[in-house]
Amino acid sequence: MIKGSTELVAIVGSPVTQVKSPENFNRWFADRQQNVAMLAIDLAPSALQNFIETLRSWRNLRGCVVTVPYKQLLASRLDSVSERSAVLGSVNVIRREADGRLVGDIVDGEGFLSAARQQGFDPQGKQALVIGTGGVGSAIAYSLCQAGISHLVISDLSTERVEALAELLRSAFPEIVISTQPASLEPFDLVINASPVGMGATSDEGPMPLPLELMQTLQGSTLVADVVTSPAMTPFLAFARDRGCPIQTGPEMALAQLGNLGHFMGVTPLQI
Repeated sequence: MIKGSTELVAIVGSPVTQVKSPENFNRWFADRQQNVAMLAIDLAPSALQNFIETLRSWRNLRGCVVTVPYKQLLASRLDSVSERSAVLGSVNVIRREADGRLVGDIVDGEGFLSAARQQGFDPQGKQALVIGTGGVGSAIAYSLCQAGISHLVISDLSTERVEALAELLRSAFPEIVISTQPASLEPFDLVINASPVGMGATSDEGPMPLPLELMQTLQGSTLVADVVTSPAMTPFLAFARDRGCPIQTGPEMALAQLGNLGHFMGVTPLQI
């Protein structure tokens, strides 16, 4: 029950029908009898600047999770951002300070690693492929480098975006081998689809983020992950499952990330 005394958090994007944060957060709040609730806001792009100004004055709103397509667009409109957000030019969570200042961070990568560690994956010294160079893919790539991966490969349909992210990561992490566009999946300990490919698929035969001939080089020991939350079992994950690979779904990442997002907004502990 939302009351006049209820503190609010939100998630903003467009579309938002597929997001898992409201049910994850509101279940967590209800189970612990917290007087806090999350709202989902499907925001038109034309209202973005007005929304920012509203956030500054929304006194019972503690913060806001940010999803596509606003992660990059909002990063430059806040009062301050974390070091990694500044490097990546992206945010996925905003905290409203008591004086109305808006502070941003991007914790997609930390949330992904929380879920992967629950699968028993230790990134130290491993080789990984990240497919997709948008906000979530860039954040995952950055966090993998911070966590001590030895070799990171980046793939995307846009060669320009791949090269831009590769150069950014090489500058930030000169000790790590950063490559692009893999010829085979055989060497990888971890393969992640961080693109929207597979969102809304209605069968296992839907679109894939990599060519089929490349997918057929996937080894059964590789952890395969997807950030897409709807459906949970994307065609990409179904293919990996059928090859005997351990898999990590988008909803599993979303649930693991709850503590990272909630802690930044001041409504949950870091470890939930």
